[in-house]
Amino acid sequence: MVVPYPAPRNSLNLNLEPALPGRTRTHISSNTGKHMALNTEKTTAPSDALIKDLLDALDKVSGLHPGFRPVHAKGAICSGTFTPAAEAAKLTRAPHATRPSTRIVVRFSDSAGVPNVPDNDPMSGPRGFAIRFYLAEHVHTDIVSHSHDGFPTRTGEEFLQLFRALPVSGPNAPKPTPLDTFLASHPKAVEYLTAPKPFPSSFARESFFAVTAFKFTNSQGLSRFGRFRIRPELGNDHLTPEEAAKKSANFLFDDLAQRLAKGPIKYRIAVQIAAAEDQVADATIHWPASRPEIEFGTITLAKRENDADLEMRKIIFDPIPRVDGIDLSGDPLSEVRAAIYLLSGRRRRAAIGG
Repeated sequence: MVVPYPAPRNSLNLNLEPALPGRTRTHISSNTGKHMALNTEKTTAPSDALIKDLLDALDKVSGLHPGFRPVHAKGAICSGTFTPAAEAAKLTRAPHATRPSTRIVVRFSDSAGVPNVPDNDPMSGPRGFAIRFYLAEHVHTDIVSHSHDGFPTRTGEEFLQLFRALPVSGPNAPKPTPLDTFLASHPKAVEYLTAPKPFPSSFARESFFAVTAFKFTNSQGLSRFGRFRIRPELGNDHLTPEEAAKKSANFLFDDLAQRLAKGPIKYRIAVQIAAAEDQVADATIHWPASRPEIEFGTITLAKRENDADLEMRKIIFDPIPRVDGIDLSGDPLSEVRAAIYLLSGRRRRAAIGG
């Protein structure tokens, strides 16, 4: 199946920023609840060469824009609070699940690595939603999500193949193109690239999904695997392509300021729980919608931060929780995403003087 170029580039989101070199994570997959899911719970830090090659490939797709992220370059940060649901502490002993509330910031973003991409351009989707929970001074944990439930590849190596194929598979490239060849052997990538990714009428009317699963452990030692789901209090609302085409280039970001001037924007976080037979170490595989969800808490955003604030621009979100009570599931993408976020984040900080 051939996906017309540049549709794949327009559709991809990396959400790929920090891993410590050589870190290996190993956990025991059984627990007091006898819940077992299909995973290895062991991940190894990717090679420096792979991460450098991934960053180079991303730069070739979107161009190099010093001071900006290689993907999700256009964004805005809002601040507020997270209030855990009563069920959260039954799922995990992580501190933000047990405290009355936690200060947070959320970065909304368009997908492309182009800082001025119009919000109504297909390159803008899927959109990103990254949360930082401030647990103490210089201590935090993050959730990195996007507005499509799924990912095109299982590993960083596959993702590199995909992004290397994109810029050399234009309409005038000999057939089959490198992208044709890649997609022929990667049906999950075809599924991701061709899935609908409609424009929301507002960031406040869009749902978001963490890319990988995590292992949640509560104070009694009970562990379960799950995936974060983030849903707007107002419900989803999407535009037709014709409606989106009539919107301004910054309509989503303009809407944020207008809504916050009238009152807070709220989202509900839930965790979809894996069954014993579910794959928890493969981001390309969907779990059935019938899987139960546990309420995790509510996000209340009250203020849009200054886009030029150096401290906000310096934030490097981390796809690995690095907090007691929420661990990796064994998905090989986790360490890859963390490493490239860190490498690109350091480059961005150097460019802006941070």
